[in-house]
Amino acid sequence: MSAIRDRIKIIIFGTDTWGGKLFDVTLIFTIILSIFLVLMDSVTEYHQKYGGIFYVLELIITLFFTIEYFLRIYCIRRATSYVFSFYGIIDFLALIPTYISLIFPGTEVLSVIRVLRVLRVFRVLKLVQFMGEADLLVQALVASRRKIFVFLFTVLNVVLILGSVMYLIEGEAAGFTSIPRSIYWAIVTLTTVGYGDISPMTNLGQGIAAFIMIIGYSIIAIPTGIVTSEINFISKKTDKIKCIVCEDKNQKNGSKFCTNCGSDLTNQK
Repeated sequence: MSAIRDRIKIIIFGTDTWGGKLFDVTLIFTIILSIFLVLMDSVTEYHQKYGGIFYVLELIITLFFTIEYFLRIYCIRRATSYVFSFYGIIDFLALIPTYISLIFPGTEVLSVIRVLRVLRVFRVLKLVQFMGEADLLVQALVASRRKIFVFLFTVLNVVLILGSVMYLIEGEAAGFTSIPRSIYWAIVTLTTVGYGDISPMTNLGQGIAAFIMIIGYSIIAIPTGIVTSEINFISKKTDKIKCIVCEDKNQKNGSKFCTNCGSDLTNQK
């Protein structure tokens, strides 16, 4: 039984073997088909014509994902490490809508939750190997949270002041009917979005608008520089890897087994 379990784990969680690659390709196409069915079934015309076919196909796909879900639980040493992991919860949420619709007719609207299956593509496409970079970005954002907060507070002050000034200069005739609406215009202009629903009419107002547009480009670059500097700092001192089974991020680089779930880390590379 142990050999069978290890074999299933290599096929499901690894992509270096022929069986693992075949499983991943099958899973990818099944995910794409499932998302396609959800999208097409939301169109009233297609739902009326092919609703029955969509429903049968969805039942088959749900059965496939159910088997896969329980195989993942079966083949790892600590089942809870997968069940309560991010992807484990996503997998569970992707299954329950169909079963709920079988038990309680009329709840098919919950099938929207199945769109979460698209998140699984990141795992089966072996994009997990890039999750280190994603984790690095999260760590950089957390490390620079105070600097970003100060930056956002400064931007808030800028739009409050400029919005109030534009309210006094332009007035209701130009669409600046209140200070909050003027602040909305300042935010839209500062971020260089420019919806055009409100625009200054006076020369002074247009001059201030031009000034806001110019500083908008420099303000956009500031958080990028803050996060980039933190990424460079963190990347030089980190020496941890992530287990793709339980998603524990504190595994020592070079370890053979995960200290959290006991999975073979060498099969995950």
